[in-house]
Amino acid sequence: MTIIGPTHPYKGGIAQHTTELAHRLAARGHDVRIESWSAQYPARLYPGQQRVEAPEMEPFDPTRYPLSWRRPDGWARLGRRLRASADVVVLVVVTPIQAPAYLGILSGLGARGRRRAGSPAVVALCHNVLPHERRAVDEPLTRAVLRRADAVLVHTDAEAARAVTLTTAPVRVAAMAPHLWAAETRRVHPSPSRPEARQDEPLRRLLFFGLIRPYKGLDVLLRALAAGPADVALTVAGEFWGGAEQTRALVGELGLADRVELRPGYVDAADVPGLFAAADALVLPYRAGTASQNVDLAHLHGRPVVATTVGTLPAAVADGVDGLLVAPDDPAALAGALRRLYEPGVLAALTAKVRPPDTTGGWDRYLDVLLGAVRVQ
Repeated sequence: MTIIGPTHPYKGGIAQHTTELAHRLAARGHDVRIESWSAQYPARLYPGQQRVEAPEMEPFDPTRYPLSWRRPDGWARLGRRLRASADVVVLVVVTPIQAPAYLGILSGLGARGRRRAGSPAVVALCHNVLPHERRAVDEPLTRAVLRRADAVLVHTDAEAARAVTLTTAPVRVAAMAPHLWAAETRRVHPSPSRPEARQDEPLRRLLFFGLIRPYKGLDVLLRALAAGPADVALTVAGEFWGGAEQTRALVGELGLADRVELRPGYVDAADVPGLFAAADALVLPYRAGTASQNVDLAHLHGRPVVATTVGTLPAAVADGVDGLLVAPDDPAALAGALRRLYEPGVLAALTAKVRPPDTTGGWDRYLDVLLGAVRVQ
């Protein structure tokens, strides 16, 4: 089985998912290889740090790096090589920007949307079927890739509904398995941030964590913070897509300079436990979304989550049990949730109900669906 997608030295959740997927398949006895990128994007299309020096998790061996956006001649060549050597190809679909490369690979594989005798089965593993922030070319590019796959794997029912409009291939749904921070192959294993589930005195600090893009609603959270409890602070830790200038301006405009700490830049794994130790809860004010591993990350550290009712967040956060849910893009509703969080006894009650993610069970279920998608061909 060959997985085509990002892995170390590329950073972030998708690269970690690719790596952990390979480890998990190999542990089940499959002969697995990763074919990855030596140059994934032009710098102008990804305005941030693309790579890390130290591996965030155990690199998978064997991994090769034959793909480059600069070398279209290598795309079909990889496909031809895999046509002769692979039984299954898992194509990790990250962004329509990579569709031309994937179409070159699929051409080399001879993939036409229906498996031919002697050719590998192709599963398109879509982290997002379409981008949250779309361009006119995104849908036709994605359709061109998915219609050449033998099966499509997505992580939510909503994504499945989107995928079936773009391909006639069978679409399977597997809930995203925990792979950030909890995986056995991680180089840094965080311990719970607090030994006690309850705390007598809240820290009165919240955390917003991860790659910061418009659809994640940081601006909504800042407006809610300005309208919510006046003595609650916020740490914003993560890489800003396109720079932090607009956020700094909004912080100043709202009079939050003494309550908001901006920590721009990719967060090293070693720094994550300290971020959660210094916060009462994680806030995910997303305007849109599919699945987020950050709920699992918060629960791993014993923290409740305040989130919006988009994507899989309502399934991951039990409202009034281990977190609070509000409507998206509504600063007033979010401010109300922040006030409720700090009502007497509420934070302690939510924290006491937080449970760590089921990493092993989640991966077992995920692999069953993936391998089942291959068997139906």
